[in-house]
Amino acid sequence: MHSTEKYQERFIEFLNEYSVVKEPLGLYEPIQYILNLGGKRLRPVLTLMTAEVFNGNFKKALDAALSIEVFHNFSLVHDDIMDGAPLRRGNKTVHEKWNINTGILSGDAMLIMAYQLFENYEPATFRALAKLFSKTALEVCEGQQYDIDFETRDDVTITDYLKMIEYKTAVLVGAAMKMGAIVANAPEEDQNHIYEFGKNLGIAFQLQDDYLDAFGDPKTFGKQIGGDIIENKKTYLYLKALEFSNDTDRLELSRLFLSNPEDLSAKINIAKQMFVSSGSAEATKHAIQDYTNEAFGVLETINISKDKKALLKAFGNSLMNRTV
Repeated sequence: MHSTEKYQERFIEFLNEYSVVKEPLGLYEPIQYILNLGGKRLRPVLTLMTAEVFNGNFKKALDAALSIEVFHNFSLVHDDIMDGAPLRRGNKTVHEKWNINTGILSGDAMLIMAYQLFENYEPATFRALAKLFSKTALEVCEGQQYDIDFETRDDVTITDYLKMIEYKTAVLVGAAMKMGAIVANAPEEDQNHIYEFGKNLGIAFQLQDDYLDAFGDPKTFGKQIGGDIIENKKTYLYLKALEFSNDTDRLELSRLFLSNPEDLSAKINIAKQMFVSSGSAEATKHAIQDYTNEAFGVLETINISKDKKALLKAFGNSLMNRTV
């Protein structure tokens, strides 16, 4: 087994060899731009790490890891267009740097490129990876549609929200880990368990992301602080605040999330104060820990050594203690 830094280093080397600009420049320059903006490289690292957890060679999992990263970045390009987001990882989003049409087309190309990477595997592995990828990609689209639908619904529940982030974010983390297990020819039962481990970790990760969106440090977070509040997103923080508030505060918060004032900073500050005073902020931190613990519970059912379980647990804890 290697350190997280070693997996990141080797993956970035592989990525740099892959993301070469070619003609037409208008299609491929935006792809290279988004792929080289940095980011945590969480998903490909998990793919490489999981391959070695199940006694495979991480180098054989590089194509699968890259496929996950290309797909993830494709989804970000299109999500940013839908959200009208100005920044991604502290830099201009693709549609802001170029234009919306370029963002759509380059994103489409990235989805195809993600599939192409499976062609480097033997037929049986190719089929298993492609089947998982297709299922996951469709779920991510379903999650994005739920997210869009929630913008105009006033009856979104905590259960609805958790299903949305499971599909939009968590299934891709689970798939990243299962792909590593597939490449390593792990038993099917272990493949499914590592998927569940990753999925629960992914839910915790997204809840942490929601929390940081409101309470993170803008210098390290890389995105606009309060973006979810500005966009009136019905996040876990918002839904818990509604649940915990009295009728007066609930009405005030609901009205706040229907408003579009000129002074956005005031809206953000009021929302954050209500998240804290209602107990929503604290409840969100507890939920992050609960899903992390659920992931660790699944980890105990996987047929790997205690040392490898400890490594995965340490990685999970590091994600939950992040500030970016």
